[in-house]
Amino acid sequence: MLACRLIKSRETAMMGNGEADRHALAVAREAAMTAGRAVTAQWARFRASLRYKGHDDVVTAADMISDEIISAHIGQAFAGHRILSEESAGCDGFDFSGPLWVVDPIDGSANYARGHRYFGIAVAFAIDGVVRAACVHAPALGETFTAVKGRGAFLNGVAISPAAPTDLARAVVSTGFPHDKSDMEPLLRRVAILLGTCQDVRRSAAPVLDIAYVAAGRLDAHTETLFAWDVAAAGLIATEAGIVRSHLGQPSRLLPPDLDGGAVLFAAPSIHRPLSAVLRETL
Repeated sequence: MLACRLIKSRETAMMGNGEADRHALAVAREAAMTAGRAVTAQWARFRASLRYKGHDDVVTAADMISDEIISAHIGQAFAGHRILSEESAGCDGFDFSGPLWVVDPIDGSANYARGHRYFGIAVAFAIDGVVRAACVHAPALGETFTAVKGRGAFLNGVAISPAAPTDLARAVVSTGFPHDKSDMEPLLRRVAILLGTCQDVRRSAAPVLDIAYVAAGRLDAHTETLFAWDVAAAGLIATEAGIVRSHLGQPSRLLPPDLDGGAVLFAAPSIHRPLSAVLRETL
C-alpha cells in the first residue's frame, strides 16, 4: 500500500462545520463497526496468518482486511480525502493539511492474535491536524467510544466522564512497553515510580482502549510514547470527556498537537499535576 492513499474528489471544502463533523463521525463509526464484524467473524482464520513488523510487532491478515474496509467506507463517503493508517504509513514528512483520516485498523494485534478480547479499531477525522470526530470500537467487547469536538464523549451513546481519585495512592495507571527493548532503563524507572506512588499499574497492550478507558473512568491515567494513529481518535474522546492531555517532554515540532503521541500523558484532572511531576523524573 502507499503511505497515503489519495482518493480523487472535490468535497473537501464542505467539511468543518458541526453538521459535517457529525457526518464524519457517522462514517467513522460505521467503518469501524463493519471492520469489527469482519475481523471477529473470521477470528480463527485470521489468527493463523501472522507476520511481524520488526522484532515482535505482530500483524495479522485481519489488520489488512480492517484497513481495506475502513478505507473503502471513507472513500465512498468522502472521495478525495487522504488516509493516514498504521498499516500503510509513517509520519515523517507527512502533510497534515486539509481533511485527513487517521486510522488504526487493529490496535492490540498481539492480543487479537492470541485470542484476547482487548483490542480496538480507531478512526479519526481531522482538518489541518485538528481532530474533529473520532470513534474507538472494541468489537469483541461490544463497546464503541465516540466524540465530536466540542460535544462531549460517549460510550455506546451514553455520556462518559473521568474518575476523580483523591491522590496518586488511589490512582490506577496504565502504560505500555516499547517494541524496541534495547534500552530498558527508562521503562523500568517509569514502572518503578508508578508502582511506588500509585495504587496499581496496568499494561493491556491496546493504547487506544486504554485511553478510552481513562475517558470513561475505568482507569485514572495512561502514559506511553505513541504514534499519531494511537492518539488521534482516543485523544479526542479523552479530552472531550474531560481528561487532561500533556507531554512529559517537549512537544513535537513536526506533528500537530492532536496527533503527537510522544511521551504523552492522559490523566484525570485531580491527579494530572502530581502524576506529571513524578513521571518527569523518568525522562
